[in-house]
Amino acid sequence: MQNDNLTGILLMTVSMALFAVEDAFIKLASTSLPVWQILLSMGIGGIAVFSALLIMRRERFFPPEAFSKQILFRMTGEIIGRVFYSLALALASMSVVATVLQATPLAVTLGAAVVFKETVGPRRWAAIIIGFLGVLLIIRPGFDGFEPAALLSILGLVGLTVRDLSTRAAPRSLSNYQLGLYGFVALIPTALLMRPFSAPWVTPDPTTWLYLFGISSFGVGAYYLVTAAMRVGEISAVTPFRYTRILFALSVSVVVFSENIDSLTLVGSGIVIASGVYTIWRENRLRR
Repeated sequence: MQNDNLTGILLMTVSMALFAVEDAFIKLASTSLPVWQILLSMGIGGIAVFSALLIMRRERFFPPEAFSKQILFRMTGEIIGRVFYSLALALASMSVVATVLQATPLAVTLGAAVVFKETVGPRRWAAIIIGFLGVLLIIRPGFDGFEPAALLSILGLVGLTVRDLSTRAAPRSLSNYQLGLYGFVALIPTALLMRPFSAPWVTPDPTTWLYLFGISSFGVGAYYLVTAAMRVGEISAVTPFRYTRILFALSVSVVVFSENIDSLTLVGSGIVIASGVYTIWRENRLRR
């Protein structure tokens, strides 16, 4: 089991690094392409890869369970999360946006208590509240350094929380690969609906095509590895390493985009990480 945990931790860490690189490519591509076109590219790339995986595994693309209410809610959350997170990356600092996203496990715990009536003790409630105070430190609305566009990341956080909560309720007969396919399928009509309200189609130059390829390859690779990580090791050992994404995101934002990471952002990031890790640890301890 120890070797499995080490393998799971390694896979999780690598997947978080790939997600950070994907975020960088989204931000780079957004300098020349409208967000709807980026989402369309993500959808096409994800559909191609997950369709190939389903064919290899001989799994059905759309069994009857794929049309359940839970999957509809999951796809809605995926749309909201992807759209607003991509908009936030395009308009705000990557360091701020990527760090806010790491409060998702706290929001999922909160949502599970409200929606599924799961028991959340006073210690986890305290961790959730402290974690969201850390998010406020990062965004700091009303103070110097506040980026209004960073609020879009909060909407992205809400969408991803809905997606993760719906995943918990999704039919067990559906595999992670089927769920992944449905998420990317949802991006196609979303992108096309956004087109009339955004900039027109832009023919990518060779550099932008490279960015789009990076978005699809690194994004799908990260999704595949995080799924593998959760299947190899114990959840309690592997899940906390999701927070390595903050370290990778901050590093990329400094090296690639020359962003200035101030002390409040670092303190807020530390609070979010500590609160999230404690919440995960406490939840797994109570389940034993």
